[in-house]
Amino acid sequence: MNKKEIALVAIAIVIPLTVIWVVYSVGLLSPKPTSSENGSQSNNSSSIIQSPSASPYTTAKVVASFFPLYDFAKHVGGNKVDVTTMVPVGVEPHDWEPTTQQIQRLLSADLFVYNGAGIDKWADKVETKLKVNASEGLPLLTDNHGNHDPHTWLDPVLAKRQVELIRNGLIKADPQNTDYYIQNAQSYIAQLDSLDAKIKSELSNCTKTDFIAFHSAFSYFSNRYGLHQHTILGEDPEGEIQPQTLEQLINFAKQYGIHVIYSEELIDPRNAQVIADEIPNGKVLVLSPIEGVKADEQQTGIGYLEKMQQNLENLKQGLDCK
Repeated sequence: MNKKEIALVAIAIVIPLTVIWVVYSVGLLSPKPTSSENGSQSNNSSSIIQSPSASPYTTAKVVASFFPLYDFAKHVGGNKVDVTTMVPVGVEPHDWEPTTQQIQRLLSADLFVYNGAGIDKWADKVETKLKVNASEGLPLLTDNHGNHDPHTWLDPVLAKRQVELIRNGLIKADPQNTDYYIQNAQSYIAQLDSLDAKIKSELSNCTKTDFIAFHSAFSYFSNRYGLHQHTILGEDPEGEIQPQTLEQLINFAKQYGIHVIYSEELIDPRNAQVIADEIPNGKVLVLSPIEGVKADEQQTGIGYLEKMQQNLENLKQGLDCK
């Protein structure tokens, strides 16, 4: 091939490549369509970008004053809520008071659930975004001084009403998950119905109806199931025990053939043991007011239903149930 032919071949190759490069460069450098020019594309892109507050994975922050209400809220709220309790693990709630720092943390909660019948008097004075008084509308027992008995949760029938109140509060705090809370509440209430039926059945064939508890937490429970509560202390399980009270209970236990004295998991059992040591075949078992749990119990994830089942088994021993 001579020089002229080589030149023609080179031109034939270079010119098309040059044209392709120019077209490609113009395409890349041309202005991008603006949102006004391509509105539908821009809207579709922005719809998948959500602020943290709009995220479907956020959970409602719920604070309960103490353990049973914490457990109820946890079952109703499920994975849609983050539930904490004010009273620390292993602490008896009757005389507990929150610190300023704890109150400040409480103020950020979406929902605050409290007893409202005297066990958490400090809660009455706290103003939060949304509060649920878990004793609202319940038939409260009152002593001669006008003080309410706060231990409503130990009656499974009254506990159902408390679950409903918590459900209603969660729906107000987080309406987008209304159906979820309704379903969870229905499921837990069904378990409370089963618990109530089991207690009625298993306590229906006992030779005794009297029992000696550590403090007067079981009035609602006793009224529901036809029992008679006698106590070492009154409303406050950390009060001072009078020697004459111990003597009276020892005589009472001997007279009525009571051989089990009940203590509590958050209380020193030695006071109950004093009575048990003075009666025939005496022993101490736990009858929990379910006001709190110990650290090892918390680690196992024990809840209200399991604690009530334990109470039932220990009561059956003391009441000589068949």
